[in-house]
Amino acid sequence: MNLNNNVIQRYNPENIAKPVGSYSHVTKISRNAEMYVFSGQIGIDQNNNIPTAFNEQVTNTMNNIVDILASQQLTPDHVIKINIWATEEIDWDHFYAIWDNVFGPTPPSMTVAYITALGLPELKIELDVWAAG
Repeated sequence: MNLNNNVIQRYNPENIAKPVGSYSHVTKISRNAEMYVFSGQIGIDQNNNIPTAFNEQVTNTMNNIVDILASQQLTPDHVIKINIWATEEIDWDHFYAIWDNVFGPTPPSMTVAYITALGLPELKIELDVWAAG
């Protein structure tokens, strides 16, 4: 159940295969909602350091998402879609431990792509976040 269920509703229709991960197939946004599009969030920390370890970048990226949402008086429950861009194979155990803690039982829609490079050579993951509130 979403905390802001008057704005966002999530579904996994029974007539298609269940999600292969922790995401919702369908995210419906109320016509009265404002849309928020954020620049891709990366694994940089508050001291402008980008760790070399992939999982540390994942942790920092998710922390940065929570912080940028809060800057707009939004919570992770307002996120409607995340596109994940990674240059290395994702450690799904680590990723989902953080993801599930942030997004809970009704996670946003998700797309994952493995690519050869991101905007800076030291970046290994970037998350493209869309929200409504």
